Amino acid sequence: MTTFLTVISSLLWWVLYSSMAALVFALIGWSVLRWTERCAVVFNRIYLACLVWTMLGMLLVVGVAAYEGHLQPPYGALLTSGLLRWALVLDMLIGTVLLWRLVPRIDARRIRPGSACMAVAAIMAISFGVATSLA
Repeated sequence: MTTFLTVISSLLWWVLYSSMAALVFALIGWSVLRWTERCAVVFNRIYLACLVWTMLGMLLVVGVAAYEGHLQPPYGALLTSGLLRWALVLDMLIGTVLLWRLVPRIDARRIRPGSACMAVAAIMAISFGVATSLA
């Protein structure tokens, strides 16, 4: 019974933390996409794309941390891992595809792939800066 409660609690915290991070990422992505597309974009679709992207990204990072045995602090060794760098590249590709496929402009046309790449780059630069300053 305690294992079941642990799994449910972990899933609940995974969704909660993912949604909090996705809100911050969506705000960054919305401002970048509005600037690069030079027109309004739909915020709730940016949030949906960022939520799916964040949930998948957390699974990737936790999977790499579990594989390398860095589940407990300090996380400095994890940040220098080559496998984590490849996982982050895959994470950025997933984020770009999700933003490009899920986010329409206000005129119902899809955003450009270059705009999605720029938004993902800004989000990753800010989040990696925060992650390295906290570690």
